[in-house]
Amino acid sequence: METLRTGVVGLGDMGSGLAKNLIANGFTTYGLDLDPDRMSAFKQMGGIAADNLKGMAANADAIFVMVMNGDQAKSVILGPDGLAQNMKNGSAVLLTATIKPKEAKEIGEAISGSCIQLIDSPVSGGFPGAQGGTLTMMAAAPDAVMAKFSPVMEAVSGTIHHVGTNPGDGQMMKACLQSLIGSVFSATFEAAALAAKAGISGENLYKVFSTSGAGSGVSNTALENIIDRKFEGTGSHINTMHKDLTISLDMAEELGVPMHTASTAMQIFHAGKSKYPNGDNWVCTRVIEEIIGAELHR
Repeated sequence: METLRTGVVGLGDMGSGLAKNLIANGFTTYGLDLDPDRMSAFKQMGGIAADNLKGMAANADAIFVMVMNGDQAKSVILGPDGLAQNMKNGSAVLLTATIKPKEAKEIGEAISGSCIQLIDSPVSGGFPGAQGGTLTMMAAAPDAVMAKFSPVMEAVSGTIHHVGTNPGDGQMMKACLQSLIGSVFSATFEAAALAAKAGISGENLYKVFSTSGAGSGVSNTALENIIDRKFEGTGSHINTMHKDLTISLDMAEELGVPMHTASTAMQIFHAGKSKYPNGDNWVCTRVIEEIIGAELHR
């Protein structure tokens, strides 16, 4: 069987990790990003720079779309020179970006009946998961499509969950997950600020939290970055979680589901994003610390 050729649109913190692991697993990989520095880094890791979407579509059998929002995803996939118009018969778009479920459904409807497949598969695991090839994928596509493109998915993922068969199924799962992750993050930020005001050592707090029933990858990562005062450049930009919580609450509004905790988390992230727009998730803690006049250090 001929090895699939792959492509990645969007070579930021997440997309560069996808590309890195596709290349490491022996896939010929085309890449495209608006940032020349990202393109240069991609070529240095062994990727082939695509001149445009049309060129990538003509060469790749499976293209990952890792952009920031639904409008960008629609432009990349459905635009006049986009992927859907130019990909070969039997190829697939892997929508790994996190967008609104209704937007994924709209993309699916637009390409329904065409010669290409859509795998709606947002991911979890952040920058470390993307770079390490250990992402969790929440994939929605028919069984036959999943089987055909499993090799490229396994190259970038440690765990693949088949959560449905229709576009939007993956995004709905991701929206539920992000409502929980955002809430855990926000609770950690508040607990860290409480400890700071009480004069508790950050190191001791981390030891207790991480070995308790409340310990988790989410809270542990947040607390480590807080006590080490790493508020930028950790690969978890606040814009992403702010956007994801917006999606979660938008879905909840459509379905009529009250989201008390996630709504509060959203306001904490909104405060962090407003005060420190270039910060990472953990910078929300600084906003609370500034109110109380205390900081948590290791």
